[in-house]
Amino acid sequence: MKLRKVSAASATVLALALAATACGGDDKDNGSSGGGDSKKVTIGIKFDQPGLGQKTPDGYAGFDVDVATYVAKKLGYTEDQIEWKESKSADRETMLQRGDVDFIAATYSITPERSEKVDFAGPYLLAHQDVLLRADDDKIKSPEDLNNAKLCSVTGSTSAQNIKDKLAPKAQLQPYPTYSACLPGLQNGAIDALTTDDSILAGYASQAQFKGKFKLGGFKLTNENYGIGVKKGSDLKNKINDALEAMVADGAWDKAVKDNFGPANYKNEPAPKIGDIKS
Repeated sequence: MKLRKVSAASATVLALALAATACGGDDKDNGSSGGGDSKKVTIGIKFDQPGLGQKTPDGYAGFDVDVATYVAKKLGYTEDQIEWKESKSADRETMLQRGDVDFIAATYSITPERSEKVDFAGPYLLAHQDVLLRADDDKIKSPEDLNNAKLCSVTGSTSAQNIKDKLAPKAQLQPYPTYSACLPGLQNGAIDALTTDDSILAGYASQAQFKGKFKLGGFKLTNENYGIGVKKGSDLKNKINDALEAMVADGAWDKAVKDNFGPANYKNEPAPKIGDIKS
């Protein structure tokens, strides 16, 4: 009986020791995730928007990428601790709500409807709906001049239809699958104009193969306040706002604009103040 009691006691001590070791291991793991190699931040961007968010053979590039990288560094992450995740327009709110990403910088316009589902830091860029024209086109000087013009209409976008409905009812909408597909047509005269946000248009026009061939109309048809989306109630919002203010203050914001949109002669708005949403 004594031997059995001692064995049972020994077993109990051994189990407690193992449990303590396991607990100690968990504490160590938690500590390393806060400051070691396992620390990472997951950021949603577009993968197919030149000048803003694009996946390239050399990595990721664009204004949104530069902004997100700057913000991540201010939050304490190095570039190799960033995990980029494609955030298509229709998926952004769901990705934030599910926790698939920590934040999203993907030409994400702040709207009342979206703000019911997610929170926004920013805005960090004020864009406008505009048109892209051939550089030598001197016929289209106002939205009304788009009457009888061939206007690229991209599947899933309402930009071209809005112009036809409100400004140029005789515009001839030409359907194309993507904005990229519109550019050769614009270049060779199959279409006369392409419309979406001016920042997106500037990004396309800044590509090496199109440099100097296109120009922006400068019509400023709408206000698009780009914000950084976070999960509703996330404390990241205020931290990201602080990072955006620092980016403007130290000149990094202006440099990012020039680096990504410069070849298109994009006449950008000044960096917006945090919380200043233009309707």
